[in-house]
Amino acid sequence: MPFQNRTDAGRKLAKELLKYRSRHPVVLALPRGGVSVAAEIAASLDAPLDLILVRKIGLPSQPELAMGAVVDGDKPTVICNNDVIELSGVSERTFQQVCSEERAEIERRRQRYLGGRARSEVKGKVAIIVDDGIATGATTLAAIRAVRKRQPKELVLAVPVAPVDAVEKLHSEVDAIVCLETPRDLGAIGYFYRDFRQISDDEVIAILKRFPAIKPAQAP
Repeated sequence: MPFQNRTDAGRKLAKELLKYRSRHPVVLALPRGGVSVAAEIAASLDAPLDLILVRKIGLPSQPELAMGAVVDGDKPTVICNNDVIELSGVSERTFQQVCSEERAEIERRRQRYLGGRARSEVKGKVAIIVDDGIATGATTLAAIRAVRKRQPKELVLAVPVAPVDAVEKLHSEVDAIVCLETPRDLGAIGYFYRDFRQISDDEVIAILKRFPAIKPAQAP
């Protein structure tokens, strides 16, 4: 079992990311599971912590299988997994309906997690995207492309575990990938954790309170 829990995974990832500490990075977490991992990285790198509000667009008949993903923003970034859509025969109308439902959940999370909290400035900075693992890569790709629009100086993806084919596909989308476990057959992310319980909204909020979105020295 590579990781005891998300905290353990975050600490192990942080060791591999120490070279970025002097470059004053911004850590961006995918909630909910990625926040616990990202907290350890933000602490180790003395970096601000913010969220990327992204949701998988799951098949109605099989919600765990991503037919796409959507990321919050003035113009939301939507990624379509065309292979899944074509094989399942999902209509454009059904896709848009599920997408709309996930955008509503993103809005709920934004109000719940962030409220009036300041957001991190990404333009011209090293941005490190963090999650607790990658399965299909659809949500990760959507997150990467949404952050890329914010014009970071360098974009780094950091995850404890991801299948090797997903890592290979995502390499061209970022400047660097730090991934500790790259199995050929993932099975499920939870197989790589002794404790992979769901993270609650309250835990996400408590972690965000520990880390500013803007470091005091960076504040205007």
